[in-house]
Amino acid sequence: MTETRRLAAILAADVAGYSRLTGADEEGTVARLRALRRELIDPTVTVHHGRIVKTAGDGMVVEFASVVDAVRAAVTLQTNMEKHADGVRAEQRIRFRIGIHLGDILVEKDGDLMGDGVNIAARLEGMSEPGGMCLSEDAWRQVRDRVSVSFVDIGEHELKNIARPVRVYALRATLPAQGQGMEPMVRDRAGRGGLPPRLSIVVLPFANMSGDSEQEYFVDGLTEDLTTELSRIPGAFVIARNTAFTYKSKAVDVKAIGRELGVRYALEGSARKAGSRIRLNTQLIDAETGAHLWADRFERELVDLFALQEAVTIELAGILNVQLVEAETRRSRTNLNPDALDLVLRGQAALNRGMARENNEASLRFYQEALRLDPDNVTALSFSARGLALRVTSLWSVDRAGDLAQAEALAERALSLDASDPSSHNAMGFVRRVQQRFDEAIIEYETVLRANPNMAFAHGELGWAYSFSGRYEQALPHFEESIRLSPRDPQLFLGYFGIGTLYRDLGNLELAVEPLRRSIALNPGFSWPHLVLTATLVQLKRIDDARAALAAYFRTNPAARTIAAVRANAVSNSSAQPAFFECLRLAGMPEE
Repeated sequence: MTETRRLAAILAADVAGYSRLTGADEEGTVARLRALRRELIDPTVTVHHGRIVKTAGDGMVVEFASVVDAVRAAVTLQTNMEKHADGVRAEQRIRFRIGIHLGDILVEKDGDLMGDGVNIAARLEGMSEPGGMCLSEDAWRQVRDRVSVSFVDIGEHELKNIARPVRVYALRATLPAQGQGMEPMVRDRAGRGGLPPRLSIVVLPFANMSGDSEQEYFVDGLTEDLTTELSRIPGAFVIARNTAFTYKSKAVDVKAIGRELGVRYALEGSARKAGSRIRLNTQLIDAETGAHLWADRFERELVDLFALQEAVTIELAGILNVQLVEAETRRSRTNLNPDALDLVLRGQAALNRGMARENNEASLRFYQEALRLDPDNVTALSFSARGLALRVTSLWSVDRAGDLAQAEALAERALSLDASDPSSHNAMGFVRRVQQRFDEAIIEYETVLRANPNMAFAHGELGWAYSFSGRYEQALPHFEESIRLSPRDPQLFLGYFGIGTLYRDLGNLELAVEPLRRSIALNPGFSWPHLVLTATLVQLKRIDDARAALAAYFRTNPAARTIAAVRANAVSNSSAQPAFFECLRLAGMPEE
């Protein structure tokens, strides 16, 4: 028998406008495509357990056992293709179109694939926009609740040489263009397709109208808490507060922000605090048209801060025409001393300035003072635990054991006071991860994400816990999701650091260099990417480059200049391996 049958997920891809690209620069286009296959496509397929069946010119067919793996590979590929296009002229950019189908296939003796399963994937690829993908209904059913991206039903279509119509789902951000014999797509009231998710929103930093710079922390904290509350709305896509804060104190064009972040709505406002009272003005804006959909003013005593936040959240949920399952989870904070709340918000404001040793220490001082006034403040307990663990993992600690013991005690107390508060689980997850108790860390972060699936920090940390415990295929989607949820995040460097470290651990050394360098460019003061890049470059036998990377590390952390010091703070299976330290030794780091 020369052929067999089996069920498989088939991914078909080709380069959009390939004839135009080769007509303008054949040799250059072919060289760039070969490089992309070597450096990006092949490693991505391998990480997601795929098998490249055939390549022909600009196209390829890939087989996966799982549709989830196929879609995740496609998302990774399209995302990284956009990064590779940075700095390339528009007319020279290589962009893929992708189609994915789950169906019965014929497997030839030589491993080639035939049949309608392959043909449907190829037809779907032809319907996709550059940079996008289309799925058959059979494929979509397998991934609709299992991947981080969303798709839009664009109706049934007659596909060439396929007996029956196929219902097609297009990646929401890249819907196919109208006017090619296709049925009408889902449209908004203006008749345009390609809409952002319906419940997508960014909460822009509230303006401080008090004229008192000392009160800046107050409006920053209010903005952050509103973001958290809106994230509780089922099905909502809420831009993380770190990305939102990059627009602080800037003149903003809401329509431009909507296009940049892929959101439909923006919430903006101002706060004026005088004595013990606060007046809050808020506006909900259609980010596509710039129209004001709703506006209101709240004036409350400061002790009513949480009631104010609840009113804004409930009002907004009604405008978006969804049912608010629960406006407030149980709060241990409702009876907090307002002075303690002040200090918690000041600590959060210090962290908003970015990940740096001085900012972390400032926030810890604020939380310590808050706990002196209110020992049961769950937020202060949780954030203190995270700050102490961060001190350890960032190589800032002078008493690693003492800081970790204190962090564990604070996180345990926070959980004992309010196990329903995601911040408590977030803190314990971080502590467990730094303690290398990865299975326990994973449980904590999964608990956080069940309560708030839009928490970028928890996705990133779950990625680290999976990566450090060797479950690389589970780690990558969470790093990618942390970047997607907060693309302008001051802590974006952690996502790229995670991806670079993951590729290095998989042995894809060349592929690891770019995300590690990107992580360093985003935050040169964070130590670990310099060390991992140093070890990677040594393995690539680029010794001079490795020595330069090590010198950059010494500039970031002159207190931990020896292998012994780094070994004492290793927080992963990878960085604890003898080969890692041997690489540092070859680059010039002294033993002690």
